[in-house]
Parts: sequence; C-alpha cells; structure tokens
Amino acid sequence: MNTYQESISQTEIERDTTDMLIGNSFVGFLMTIFAFSGLVFFFESDSPSTFANKLQIWGVMVCVSLLRLIDALYWRTNLAGKAYNPRPALIRFSTGLYVTGCIWALYSVLFYSSMASVELAATMVVLAAMSGGAGTVLSPNIKLVGFYSTALLVPMSLCALIDASGKFFILGVLGLVFWFGIFASAFRYHRFFISTLHLKAKNNSLMEQMCIERSETVKVNKLLIASNEKLDASNANLEAEVERRTADLYRLSNRDPLTNLLNRNGFLKHLNNLIDTTRALDNSLALLFIDLDGFKQVNDSLGHKVGDIVLAEIANRLRNYTEENHLGRWGGDEFVAVIPYANVDTAKAVAHAMRSGVTIPIIANDNQVTLDATIGIAMFPVHGDSAVDLIQQADLTMYDQKRKQRGSIGVFNETLHNEIKREQRLCERLRLAIENSEFTVFYQPIIDVTTNSLSSVEALLRWNCDGENISPAVFIPLAERSGLMPEIGAWVLNRALIDLSHWQFKPGLAMSINVSVAQLLDDSFFKVLDNALSTTKISPERLYLEITESVFAIDKDLVTKRVSELVARDVKISIDDFGTGYSSLNRLQSMPFNFIKIDRSFIQNSSEESDTIIRATLLMAKEFGCKTIAEGIETEQQRQHLSQLGTDYLQGFYFARPMNANDLISWYNENY
Repeated sequence: MNTYQESISQTEIERDTTDMLIGNSFVGFLMTIFAFSGLVFFFESDSPSTFANKLQIWGVMVCVSLLRLIDALYWRTNLAGKAYNPRPALIRFSTGLYVTGCIWALYSVLFYSSMASVELAATMVVLAAMSGGAGTVLSPNIKLVGFYSTALLVPMSLCALIDASGKFFILGVLGLVFWFGIFASAFRYHRFFISTLHLKAKNNSLMEQMCIERSETVKVNKLLIASNEKLDASNANLEAEVERRTADLYRLSNRDPLTNLLNRNGFLKHLNNLIDTTRALDNSLALLFIDLDGFKQVNDSLGHKVGDIVLAEIANRLRNYTEENHLGRWGGDEFVAVIPYANVDTAKAVAHAMRSGVTIPIIANDNQVTLDATIGIAMFPVHGDSAVDLIQQADLTMYDQKRKQRGSIGVFNETLHNEIKREQRLCERLRLAIENSEFTVFYQPIIDVTTNSLSSVEALLRWNCDGENISPAVFIPLAERSGLMPEIGAWVLNRALIDLSHWQFKPGLAMSINVSVAQLLDDSFFKVLDNALSTTKISPERLYLEITESVFAIDKDLVTKRVSELVARDVKISIDDFGTGYSSLNRLQSMPFNFIKIDRSFIQNSSEESDTIIRATLLMAKEFGCKTIAEGIETEQQRQHLSQLGTDYLQGFYFARPMNANDLISWYNENY
C-alpha cells in the first residue's frame, strides 16, 4: 500500500474525489428538488400555517439546490479535466451538501408530528432512497456520506422511535438499520474508490515509465547495440505489468466482488456471445433466473455480514451445476445461469438440482440459515432471441411462480406472458377506475325467513373496463396486492349508504357491505366510516359490515380492537363465508359479532356432511346469541330445507340476482 501512496499525491486524490462528487451530483440536485417538492405538494397539510412553513423550507431547498447546480455547472465548464486546485470546489460542494442535509433534517423533525401515516411512510421512503443513492455517489468522501445519511435518516428515525403512540417504532428501527447499512456500504465503496485511484495512478506511472524506457532504448541502440537484450527484457516486463493491471481493471468491471461471479454487465456480455454461438449452430440453450426465498429475513434479523456469508456460500453451491462463467449474480439475492445445448427437461433437472443445493442448511457465524429458491426458466430461441428478452421472460416466470408457490420451478409460456401483461394492464386501469366512473354497486336482497320480507341488501362491487365486465374474483385480489382496497372500499361504503338514504323502502332496511382486511386495518377507515354515516344520516344500526374469516389470521388483538370500535358505534358485524377459513371457537368467543353467513359451498353440496356442518353452525350461532344467513339459495327445495333447519335469513338467485340500484327499486315495487 505504501508503494501505491507514493504514486499519487494528496492533491490528486482530492481532485479525483471532487471530480467524482460533483460529476455525479447533477441528477442528485434534480432528485432533491423533485423529492422535496413531492413531499410538500403531494400531501395535504392539516393547517394553512403548516403548509406555509413547508413552502418556506421548500423555497430555501430549491434555492440551495439551484446554487449548487450553478456551482456544478461552473466546475464542468471551467475546471473539469484540468489540473485545478480542488480545495475551493470541494469546500463549496461540501457546504452545499451540509446545508441540504440540515434542511432535510429540519423538515423531518419540524413536520413529523403533523404527518399522516401515508405521508410519514412516504417521507421515510424518500429519505431512505435519497440516503441510499448518496451512499454510493458520496462514497469518495466518507465524511460527507456520514453527515448526509445521518441528517436524512437519524432525525426521522429517532422521532419514530420516541413517538408516544408507538405506531412507527418499527419504521424507526428500520430507518436506523438502513442508516447503518449505508455506513457499511459507504466504507466499502470508499476503500474501493481509493484503491482504484491508486491503481489508476500506478498504471499511468507504469505507462509513462514504459514510454520513457522505449525512448531510451532507441537512443541507446544507436550507441550500444549490445544492450538491446537487456532493454528488451525490461520492456517485456513492463508490458506484462500493464497487461496484469488491465486484467485487474477488467475483473473489477465484470466481476461481483462478493461472490467473484460475473456481475450483470459481465454476464450479459458472456450470454450474448453464447447466444451468437448457439444461433450459428442452430441449437438451443436455457436461461435460469434464481431468486432466494427467505434471504431478506436473514439480512434483517442476522445482519448484512451474515447475509454476505450466505450469498457467497450459495454462489459456491450454484457453481457446481454450471460451467465456468455460466453463472452470474444479477443483484441482491438474484442469480442467473445459462445452460448451453439444453432442452426443457434438461433445464428443469438442473433447476431442481440447484434448488436442492440451496435448501441445504448453511452455518454462518454460528447461525444456521435455511433458504429455498424460486426459479424461472426461458429457452432460446423459443422464448426469445436476445439476452435481454430471455432474462426478462425468465424473471417474469420466476415472479409468477413466487406469487403462486415459493420454492418452485416454472417454464415461460405465452399464456403466462399474456396473463401477466393483462394483469399489469388491469392493475393500471384499476387505479383510475373510480376517476373514470367504471365502478358500479349492485345489490342482492337478503330475506327474513319468518316474515318472507326484505330484511337487508348486500352491496356487491362490479367493474366494467372498456366494455368488459371484470370478475370480482380477478380485480379484488389485484386491488389488495396494489394497496387500493382502502380507497375502493371507501368508495363502495359511501356509494351504498348514499343509495340506501335515497330508497323509499320499508323502515329500518339495513345495508350489508364487505370490508377487506386491508380496509379494516387502515388508519383512515374509521374517519371514512364516520363521515359516510354522518353525511347520509344513516343510523349505524342499519349498517352491517361483513368480514371474512381471514381476518383471524391477522394479529388477534388488533383485529379485536378494531371490531370492538365498530360495535361501540352500534355497527353490526357479520362473519362472512363461515366454515371455510381460519376461525376457531376461541377466536369467535372473543370477537363481538351479530351474524354468521353460511358459505354457499355447504348449501350447494346437499350431503349429510354439509347438513351436519350447517346444524353445528346454527347451534353455535344460537349459543353466541347471533343470527344466521344462508347464501347461495337457488331452488325452492334449498329454501325449504334451510328454513326447516332454522336459518334466520336467506340470500341467493332464488330470490333475486345482484342488480343495480334502479333495478332493485323495480324489484321491490313488484314484490312488495
């Protein structure tokens, strides 16, 4: 290392550091402005004074960012590429960065208490993203990395940790963990950067020395021909050193430093060459996209050091199933492998072998870690004729397999491709469905067995997208995965209660509305509920909220607390699809509810076993002091049978299919 340090002066190190910092900062300036503007203008403030304060700080941030941008443009125009004194430019850049970091810290501390949950989470995500980017961009100067990442993450995380409500404690912990991770990565990048500078200087020095020696050789040849052999040997040694240094640079740009596998850039180059060879031979090859299952938990619980040990071990195991340079680390816990001359069966066999190797327990720092792998396979030339296409198709297949069943293997097909594309399109359209008035609420009557009269109606959401009726079985899971259920559920709640307030039906007619787990646990749910009841003047006793048994798989205490808050408002609770989910007598006993809905599967299956389950449900409901609703009634025989068993209410096509509000009014006038 001493030899390296003699090759480059401190001024040159500072100049290269300044060049790297300022040269990579332009995007950072724009991202700072855009991110800060998004946080200020995207989320509504509780009071005008809060927004005014945000606006003032935003103005300061924009001014500082513009000044830094002007300074960076001055550097690029007048200093870049020249042997300038780096100290003033570095001081200006550092001062701007310190001011920017202080503004971020001031913003997070001043407005933490006024942030809603979504705004707070978004702010933390933005700060984490900005810190993560800074961890790499600012790595040439470890002091700047330390200050900036600390200013962005630590104040916000500490606020979350000491928050009296405790709702964001985990977010605060994750912020500090991420802050520590940035520090660790920054130190590693900094050492890598400094080593690269010394390596570059050493290489330049060797090149200059080689040129000098060659020049001297020409002169000496004219005077002393006998010294040619010695000078030739010297030149050969210097050329070998240059080649070695060049090979080192190539390795640094094409190899993953942790696993010594090909990195993304190196693997793509190698894969393109293999594809050209395979195409020329009219053969085939398989591309495997491997994603580790459970690795994130290892990093989160045991730390990145253990995670690195695990990744290195997994890489060594995967090498056993591929040829040299046929395996690469795509990023994070993702690996890619190419199998030349393979058909689908061969690719599957290799994938199963790889998965078996991954599942063997790993001992890392006295910790036993067991992982699994989900693998997607794409074939050349059937599924794609370029490296990018093959990797994309294999990645899509892996994603679909992971969604269906982790620890599985799948082969790409056009049906899968079309399904994923359709799902992506529907997901994008779903985000605009309310704005484009594509949703409609249908209603299905629920009949009182004793009086044969209308007791309540169930609100059922329907979606018409570009003239196509999308099944709720399709778009409801999409909405849940996309985080749209609270917004959509709020719209259904308001629409149904507005319709109920307009109907001139029998007094006391109730509205039954399905509530998803995400909606029930959303922080804004009770505010939406209270506003809907207040604006429509509907008494809470006329609102029945249906929750499925799946809520029992969530935190029991939290769910019980939310349901108890509903009961305190006099809202009625109905357990939907009873007998098909997670409930138990112990959970039901601690959960306040008013109705049990017997799932249609027991009604349609007219067997003694189904009747036994129905009778047990009716007895259980009686013991709990609640009513029962049988859904899926389609025939007179089913109506009579369920009535005789003692069901309180009936619902199904036998009485009426789900219909829009106008058709429901007509149906009611015709029947009552």
